[in-house]
Amino acid sequence: MMKQSMAERVESKLRAALTPTHLEVINESHQHSSGPGAESHFKVIVVSPLFEGKNLIEQQRLVYSALAEELKAAIHALTLKTVPPSKWQAAAAAYESPACRGGSKS
Repeated sequence: MMKQSMAERVESKLRAALTPTHLEVINESHQHSSGPGAESHFKVIVVSPLFEGKNLIEQQRLVYSALAEELKAAIHALTLKTVPPSKWQAAAAAYESPACRGGSKS
């Protein structure tokens, strides 16, 4: 069996925990001080019916709970966009990542 990439692992765990109607897991490590092939900085856009009626903090706690093991060891940065399906159509175009300001590169 082939080892899953961190992005695949994140996607698998979020699909199992949140049954999303939309999920994007984007490896943004190349935009930071990470070396080639790094998998430590991710952007996740997730639309889940489990988010309906929950505030942003409650939504993000569901994601953090699903990825607890990865956040302890492998993931250095996680940008989250959590959206309930009832708000997804209006919000979909607004989720662009900010440019990295260099971090430890400067």
